[in-house]
Amino acid sequence: MLGVVKSYFILKMPIGEMKLMIPVDNVDNIGLRDIINMEAVENVYVILKQNAEINDSNWNKRFRDNMIKMKTGDIFEVAQVVRDLTYRDREKGLSTGEKKMLVSAKQMLVSEIALSTNADSKSIQDYLDKIINEDALEQ
Repeated sequence: MLGVVKSYFILKMPIGEMKLMIPVDNVDNIGLRDIINMEAVENVYVILKQNAEINDSNWNKRFRDNMIKMKTGDIFEVAQVVRDLTYRDREKGLSTGEKKMLVSAKQMLVSEIALSTNADSKSIQDYLDKIINEDALEQ
């Protein structure tokens, strides 16, 4: 690029057919981490099954708080966002921004779990929906 030869990691995302090129010498700066293992996948499922943390602040504050969690890249924080926004959506509805955030958070979970388990995205999405819907019956 621009006359400079560099080595890149090329990441193919399971959802959206997106490719991400990351210069090898920049990996530490951007916070790239390994894909979660099976134990962590099970912990994600546990988080999704837990009772939601109810945040009754206005949608703007909730959005900012959830965005902070999403930006950490921590899959457990993302699972909390999915759980809490799904619950809120069922109970009171979500703002447009929160709806988009929920879709993004679910895609992040599906992508990571699909890569971790070598399962297809559709089956992971179906399983996550099942977990979330079972939770709705219990709450």
